Amino acid sequence: MNEEPLLSVQGLEKHFPVTKGLLKRQVGAVRAVDGISFDVMKGETLGLVGESGCGKTTTGRLITRLIEPTGGTIVFEGNDISHMSQGRLRPLRRDVQMIFQDPYSSLNPRHTVGAIVGAPFRIQGIKTEQGTKKAVQEILELVGLNPEHYNRYPHEFSGGQRQRIGIARTLALKPKLIIADEPVSALDVSIQAQVVNLLEDLQSELDLTYVVIAHDLSVVRHISDRVAVMYLGKIVEIADRKGLYEAPMHPYTNALLSAVPIPDPKRRKERDRIRLQGDVPSPLNPPPACRFHTRCWKAQDICRQVEPPLLTLAPGHQAACHFPENAPSGSAAAAPQEPAAAPAD
Repeated sequence: MNEEPLLSVQGLEKHFPVTKGLLKRQVGAVRAVDGISFDVMKGETLGLVGESGCGKTTTGRLITRLIEPTGGTIVFEGNDISHMSQGRLRPLRRDVQMIFQDPYSSLNPRHTVGAIVGAPFRIQGIKTEQGTKKAVQEILELVGLNPEHYNRYPHEFSGGQRQRIGIARTLALKPKLIIADEPVSALDVSIQAQVVNLLEDLQSELDLTYVVIAHDLSVVRHISDRVAVMYLGKIVEIADRKGLYEAPMHPYTNALLSAVPIPDPKRRKERDRIRLQGDVPSPLNPPPACRFHTRCWKAQDICRQVEPPLLTLAPGHQAACHFPENAPSGSAAAAPQEPAAAPAD
């Protein structure tokens, strides 16, 4: 399959400057996203997982160009949008939309549902055949809300209903790519499955492509085709759902999966819980070479000196580790390279 990816991210970086004093002199930078690369094919769902502070949400905001990248490229449908001006981005906003994490703060409490969902039509200057009100009511029905709620305000709805309003607003302009930033983490567990199922139904009905940002691995497993694992601004592993969950290669992925609760007490005893030592290092001063070496039980000298590249260790399965687990024999990671000698002064 030589199909071109809908979205291609290469070497993407976002460093937030840290300033000091009256002259705002830069004394450092928070390396929130530090050189990540991945592709998203049309019609698939890529899950982006990791601990809080690993750079997931920043990545989502970079892809939608809500914030300007420090370096790297973002190519959408063959167009480099990395540093495109806001004026030139406006037509592209129709094709790339975002579902925000908090349904309470992402909706303006002074606007009716009709005004909120109809805003994209107004901003983009799009006329619909039967008027904006009819178009908005059809979208509300599509996401499982009553079209008669057109004149109601956000405070009259539950959290799950508010997230459906946010999804309706996202769908208004029929986008091709949707970045869903923790779409269910603020909702009750009983409502989460309904919203996840809604997203899946909409994907098959409207031919959507998703990048789903989440920390809940069970949600990601349910909705994703492929999963990318982030740690401290880097992607450490990327694979299809089955390969990642059944044979994780990076130690950090193993630790994450070992923390997923198992409802069956008998099966729970079969698995050892991996407890990571220490806290996540600061992105202001990340560890050299492999960023996970300060908490990794497999770390050796090479991990502290040479950054492991993201290599393909099995078909469709990449990991950035000198000593990967579950790696097939004879793979590129079987014999880690010795660090190069430092050049003489």
